[in-house]
Amino acid sequence: MIAMLAFAGLQAQAPKGVDRANIDPSVSPGENFYRYACGGWMKAHPLDPQYARFGTFDQLGENSREQVKEIITGLGSNNPRGSIEQKVADLYALGMDADRRNAEGAKPVAALLENVYKAKLTPDELARQIGMMHKGYDNVFFVPQIMADMKNSNVNMLYFSQDGLTLPDRDYYLDTDNNAKRIRTALEQYIIKVMTLAGRSKGQAKKAAKNVIAIETRLAQVAMTREQTRDMAALYNVFTLAQIKADYPNINWNVYLNQMGITPKDDMRICVCQPKSIALVNQMMTDIKTDAMRDYLAFHIVNSAAPYLSDDFVNAHFDLFSRALSGKQQIQPLWKRSLDVPNTLLGEAVGQLYVAKYFPAESKKKMQRLVDNLKVALGEHIASLPWMGMKTKVNALVKLNSFTVKIGYPDRWHDYSSLDINPAKSYFDNVMAARVHAAEYEIAQLDKPVDKDRWWMSPQTVNAYYEPSSNEICFPAAILQPPYFDPNADDASNYGAIGVVIGHEMTHGFDDQGRNFDHMGNMVDWWTEEDAAKFKALADRLGAQYSAEIVADDVHANGNFTMGENIADHGGLRVAYTALKHTDQGKANQPIDGFTPDQRFFLSYANVWAANITKEEILRRTKVDPHSLGINRVNVAIRNLEPFFKAFNIKPGDKMWRDPADRVAIW
Repeated sequence: MIAMLAFAGLQAQAPKGVDRANIDPSVSPGENFYRYACGGWMKAHPLDPQYARFGTFDQLGENSREQVKEIITGLGSNNPRGSIEQKVADLYALGMDADRRNAEGAKPVAALLENVYKAKLTPDELARQIGMMHKGYDNVFFVPQIMADMKNSNVNMLYFSQDGLTLPDRDYYLDTDNNAKRIRTALEQYIIKVMTLAGRSKGQAKKAAKNVIAIETRLAQVAMTREQTRDMAALYNVFTLAQIKADYPNINWNVYLNQMGITPKDDMRICVCQPKSIALVNQMMTDIKTDAMRDYLAFHIVNSAAPYLSDDFVNAHFDLFSRALSGKQQIQPLWKRSLDVPNTLLGEAVGQLYVAKYFPAESKKKMQRLVDNLKVALGEHIASLPWMGMKTKVNALVKLNSFTVKIGYPDRWHDYSSLDINPAKSYFDNVMAARVHAAEYEIAQLDKPVDKDRWWMSPQTVNAYYEPSSNEICFPAAILQPPYFDPNADDASNYGAIGVVIGHEMTHGFDDQGRNFDHMGNMVDWWTEEDAAKFKALADRLGAQYSAEIVADDVHANGNFTMGENIADHGGLRVAYTALKHTDQGKANQPIDGFTPDQRFFLSYANVWAANITKEEILRRTKVDPHSLGINRVNVAIRNLEPFFKAFNIKPGDKMWRDPADRVAIW
């Protein structure tokens, strides 16, 4: 447990944790708690035009980015060839060399495009081209992934999932509202622009746009909705390669897999997550005209390359993916865009340098104590659940006590020795070398046991996650900083921020998806039928609370799509609050800076979601983001907790009031 600072000392000096400047005293907590708790911060941080959303979460990300910038720019240019320092520094320098990129124009992709437009695209050639693009370039038609077998978590398996779209969701192609129409128009303009820049005539580029959108619309029409993809059982459709060859014979699977670097074996097991999508792709291999197929493949090469080519490509890419989709008005500075490339593609190489400079060992120890306290609290909740039977409780407690906890950084770093970053080659060539390296690493996992020590985020990432196949929770070093975690703050502030994050990730193990996996990470039904029905009834009630919220115009939040994150927020709040009440501060109930521990807990929670956001970004996130908007992560979630109402004296008639009969308590 984090050591509690003496209350007298805290009263005498500026308290850490809750900052009064973040509060808008003109708003009553009973009217709109989010605006009350965060309004001061929102007024002090008007939205910069380079962002579609900017909040305390993003602010922490910017802090991490500045730290990474200091590390990378400090590396210089005389690093030993082949060292991680050389690879990181040179990849960043290539991105910063706008003059060279502008002089090269479309040359870095010229040979790739020529191969596509000159190819006859026989079945073998087409399978080879798709395999090449799936190895780091772009996910045309569908996407291959190597992941743990959902029913045998120690074994890796090949998965095929729906994809092949430029826009981030199927609904952009199918919806008839004005926003979807506007974005489809922006997509058409983007295709015409970049294909013209890549050397096609205006007429050829217009034809390419028509062909690409027609193909992608067909793919969208058979794709599962995002809500449907939350049904893990519906995604688990395992076949042998021999069965796939028989069911989808128009794709030369042997050629495709060989191109990917996978040895095809007729008895190998493959999960086809959306059979309707693969069936359509199989049909497309013969009914799409060759010219249209060339346009689709060529455009996806250009689209994949656009952020790493000349400024006219970069700006066109920004206009679609940032301005049209998110409402950003200004492209980020070159240094940020250049930094993000090694920070992403060489994440653990940068991570090694990051933790050595910015992550104190003591933070890891204190975080472990917090995690231990939250596990105790969640265990208490499970044991006392009134709606769950004893058999299911025992299984839930076994799963909880089997959690693997990862804090800060991995014990073993990724090996980049086989990756060559060569400044003599173009920026795009080097980006692709890094992508291919990553793809080959993934492919190599297919014949190996699942690596349970692997991290799915780099240490400098401001985030956290729960991984069901390994039943693990992970907290990278970069999130263990204020306002999420401050070793000098009081317990109420820390439990309201990082404590809820910990509880959130733990609860993911028991949300509508995570609950389908047992303590070993296998998709096993460990619930009684009666308890499963009760869980679903409670989850549906929680989902309805979010779906009732209007996010913009007449668009409602999607409580079904965001179900898992909402359950995790809900559980994280309840569990973190219980853990706080076990601390000395929680028991003493003494105010700090005029706020009780309970008030500081809820204010701290709200402050981690303080943000300003564009209307376009609200609509985009509502369609593609499984997390609720920040205002709903606060106002909807906390209105299920009785201590919140007591803490701020919220009563019937207040807008924030929710009748006890309408409140939901799951975990």
